[in-house]
Amino acid sequence: MPVLVTGSAGFIGYHVAEALLARGDEVVGIDNLSPYYDVALKRARLARLRRHAGFRFVEADISDQEGMRRALADTATARVVHLAAQAGVRHSLEHPFDYLRSNLAGHLIILEHCRHHDDFEHLVFASSSSVYGGNHKLPFAETDRVDTPVSLYAATKKADELMSHAYAELYGLAQTGLRFFTVYGPWGRPDMAMWRFTEAILAGRPIQVFNHGDMRRDFTYIDDIIAGVVVALDHPPPPSPSPPYRIYNIGNNRAEPLLRMVEVLERALGRAAQKQLLDMQPGDVKETYADITAIRRDLGFQPTTPIDEGVPRFVAWYREYHGL
Repeated sequence: MPVLVTGSAGFIGYHVAEALLARGDEVVGIDNLSPYYDVALKRARLARLRRHAGFRFVEADISDQEGMRRALADTATARVVHLAAQAGVRHSLEHPFDYLRSNLAGHLIILEHCRHHDDFEHLVFASSSSVYGGNHKLPFAETDRVDTPVSLYAATKKADELMSHAYAELYGLAQTGLRFFTVYGPWGRPDMAMWRFTEAILAGRPIQVFNHGDMRRDFTYIDDIIAGVVVALDHPPPPSPSPPYRIYNIGNNRAEPLLRMVEVLERALGRAAQKQLLDMQPGDVKETYADITAIRRDLGFQPTTPIDEGVPRFVAWYREYHGL
């Protein structure tokens, strides 16, 4: 029975689908090919997935209840990896209703699909480190309070966690939520810092460095993220004690200064960055740092890629993809 992967044309969704296909799983991918960023990049990812005989793609919007019903009417899937969402903290400042539709209505529609599927086994869904919001305790642990979001994006991700907990309690739906920490790597998103900085440095433009560079991020390489997603999918929470629901941080377990990442990027590119130092942006946070004790204990997850290895891999892919 195939695995359903929503957001399969997206950054993480593409890599999850590819990893599952590589180990012999069949995958049904869903994506609406949103123009939030370059659709050509999404189509390029899909083209690679279509090389696999076990892949089938359905173009559909997860926030369209009737469209999703039609799209999945003849699709039997026991396991679901739900990654489709409206991403981006800054985008939420100007387009809040995109998050209402995709992150809230879309998540509920996926939950309902799972609830009414007789063979359902496990839903793994994407949350975000942004749920920690105004939390000042480092590293961030799953037991920390997350009721002080500083962006609408973060609020929708916390709402997704709450909805999933309710469905686990009410209907026994086995679910694992993963709070991703600053994912980067090949086939990444153009709106993320690694891509934007690389593009600007190669073009000789200044990079925008917020909070005057006084920021730290738990940069997590895509291969480590995918290893965590797949091992989580393979180990659904037990039906008891109720509810069958878990939340895990999935990060690199180190908080790197932003300017150190820039230094690593400069070395990989062989060029110095011009830095435009700016104030903190609304909705942003100064530091992220994942405590991964729980996922290491329960699932054996252990990231292996420091930025000194991951950033040059991203740069090599970026040059190849753009023909540089």
